[in-house]
Amino acid sequence: MREKVIAAKGAPPKGAYSSAIVAEGAFVFVSGQGPVDPKTGELKLGSFAEQAILTFDNVATLLEAAGTSWENVIKVGVFLADLSNFAAMNEIYKEYLTDPYPARTTVQVVLPPKMLIEVDCIAVVPRNE
Repeated sequence: MREKVIAAKGAPPKGAYSSAIVAEGAFVFVSGQGPVDPKTGELKLGSFAEQAILTFDNVATLLEAAGTSWENVIKVGVFLADLSNFAAMNEIYKEYLTDPYPARTTVQVVLPPKMLIEVDCIAVVPRNE
């Protein structure tokens, strides 16, 4: 399989993983992103809404660098430190994605201390025809 690793200016630094991978020129797989300030690489603490918006923006930066956007996302994984934030996440989610919504999994997980959300996704990279 041919694959291309995506490194985006303005995306947070990464660890022992690729931030995003385009496979076969058709799909991009974005690794879990959180509320990390892309300029400092530091976790940006704040309200749940502030963390969620930064997280979705970080995913958007990687999607754009891969030649796609939230409009072409087909699967989203949302990982919440506390499911009581589900309704707030859903409202923010609807600012980035529209009907028909992609498939989605939302679960409560243990995240690094004070990190409230992590998001990953799979998107289609449109063909230039």
